Amino acid sequence: MTSMAIQARGLRKSYGDQTVLDGIDLTVAEGTVFALLGPNGAGKTTAVKILSTLVTADAGELRVGGHDLAAEPQAVRAAIGVTGQFSAVDGLITGEENMLLMADLHHLPKAEGRRVAGELLERFDLTDAAKKPASTYSGGMKRRLDIAMTLVGNPRIIFLDEPTTGLDPRARHGMWQIIRELVTGGVTVFLTTQYLEEADQLADRIAVLNNGRIAAEGTADELKRQIPGGHVRLRFSDPVAYGRAAGTLRDSTRDDDALALRLASDGSQRELRAILGRLDTAGIEADELTVHTPDLDDVFFALTGTTTDAAKETVR
Repeated sequence: MTSMAIQARGLRKSYGDQTVLDGIDLTVAEGTVFALLGPNGAGKTTAVKILSTLVTADAGELRVGGHDLAAEPQAVRAAIGVTGQFSAVDGLITGEENMLLMADLHHLPKAEGRRVAGELLERFDLTDAAKKPASTYSGGMKRRLDIAMTLVGNPRIIFLDEPTTGLDPRARHGMWQIIRELVTGGVTVFLTTQYLEEADQLADRIAVLNNGRIAAEGTADELKRQIPGGHVRLRFSDPVAYGRAAGTLRDSTRDDDALALRLASDGSQRELRAILGRLDTAGIEADELTVHTPDLDDVFFALTGTTTDAAKETVR
């Protein structure tokens, strides 16, 4: 049976008369990536702050790392690491000094702290820059140092709150590889992100938060299957074959200019086999078949009524 790294039941939080989290339930299995998506003000960062003991919940049964959040906050803090939206790196000191400062905060013996700092700087390809002020680092380097600092205490659960915001595509993909390696090593990652592709690439499970509630949860594929709009497109080069196919597939939509037919489909093997079987029975062969399934952008818009462009901002 899979153990749960994070369990939240009936999580509620309000600020004055504004309800930010309205009784949400979350479960995150150990050694997985869980992504929390949502538009501006949905409460993603508030959820991270509560689960990482930075903010107190108004109500809810919460367990992190096997510990009750209300009764054992110190045990929870010992099990987790947090990388927030804004870097914790001190730009006035070197990368190595940032790492050693974090080792001191974790009360590591001096020799042990230097060993851990050196290993993490090497792991995150920061050894050559270790003696340079962190203010001279690129955005991607600062983010790598930020996560390296988070790992000094060897946490088994890491909260990453929009870790790639502002990074260029190369640095973002580098961060994805780091996250994959962490999970391969058994670490659980709770991720909030404004990049839907990021959730699609990394997350084992995704929850969409909207108006303080979980609008949907599942794997990326499960969420995509909930949204209408999937279809199969068949293209023909022979007008005669196209006409015969249109007569055979009467439930299709015609594009006479492109000699193409479009049929609603979830893209499953069963449905594709049925469509091709109907053509085979009629002795018709398509020149090209393409399958379109809704992507996470479609899911996000359908569940929140918010375009992904409008969702790309910093949230509370």
